[in-house]
Amino acid sequence: MNKNKMKLSHLDLQHDLRLKFFEKPILRQLFFELTLNCNEHCWHCGSRCGDVHSDEMSPQQWKEILDQLKEDYEGALPQINVTGGEPLLYSGFEEVMSYAHSLGFKWGMTSNAILITPEVARMLKRCGMNTISVSIDGLPETHDRIRGLKGAYKRAMEGIQNLIDLHCFDNIMVTTVVNHETIGELESLYKIMCGVDIDSWRVMGIEPIGRALEHPELLLTDDDHRTIMDFIRSKRADNDPVSYGCCHYLGLEYEREVRDWYFFCMAGVTVASITSTGDVYGCLDIDRSQPGIIQGNVHERRFSDIWKNEFKAFRYDKGIEDEKCANCADCKYCMGGAFHTWDYVSKTQRLCLKNALFP
Repeated sequence: MNKNKMKLSHLDLQHDLRLKFFEKPILRQLFFELTLNCNEHCWHCGSRCGDVHSDEMSPQQWKEILDQLKEDYEGALPQINVTGGEPLLYSGFEEVMSYAHSLGFKWGMTSNAILITPEVARMLKRCGMNTISVSIDGLPETHDRIRGLKGAYKRAMEGIQNLIDLHCFDNIMVTTVVNHETIGELESLYKIMCGVDIDSWRVMGIEPIGRALEHPELLLTDDDHRTIMDFIRSKRADNDPVSYGCCHYLGLEYEREVRDWYFFCMAGVTVASITSTGDVYGCLDIDRSQPGIIQGNVHERRFSDIWKNEFKAFRYDKGIEDEKCANCADCKYCMGGAFHTWDYVSKTQRLCLKNALFP
């Protein structure tokens, strides 16, 4: 069996599995958006975080949610992924995450790491953190400029090292969002990452969401997308732990070559999110102002009830709603692409890599 035939057989199996998940979803990862407040102002932020002063749930409210999850998912607890904003700015962070750890939840975090001093790293160890993804988006000057904070790169790299020094976390990942201006820095960043004892490096392209919509000049060209894929594939050929993000169907040439498995947008199927105000929906990268996205609120209904009885907007093949998608030979495997770049008003996909990566 040649490689493409093998990939097609895998994709066929995954297609059937996705249909089963639509009927019987299994919650595996649950995102907690503790705050929208952030000490950086990234050009590509999907949630437009920054100096945001919005309603937030109290530590006690988060703990009550954890109690319900423990009761409702005993024996199959979802992984908790803490995010923001910058989650370390949430005043009740240690209280909430220590409690999650005491209940037996595994949890990880997405952070810009500039607050991770040696003391904070030890706090994260006490709270039982398993994994962390730290954002490094370019070389020092570029990273600081993109994130709107002088010294952000230096502080982030120090934060990463403070975590490494404890030798206790399962996976310390660096995530890099590449844009049209920074794509030329990939090789230089690779050399830097090789000198840091991280467990993995995730490289992904800027997405047409959030603040990135205000910077169209930073969006990737077709050549940029191919450059990223070829870069990742070459590093993985040398067994380096570099991977592409989970988003977007990449065609037979690149699927399974740049990440461990095939594209499957899991929002609302195995993944859900709770916002800082208690709203429940799929992936936090999805524009929550779009119609039909919010599925309920934990102040009004138990999370497990929302998960079981809602999410109809996520558990179907949305590709059939877009004429271009429906007539595409790859629609069976793509199903309309990633949810976070899907336009729920026009029922079209904002970012399709078909022309860029495959015919």
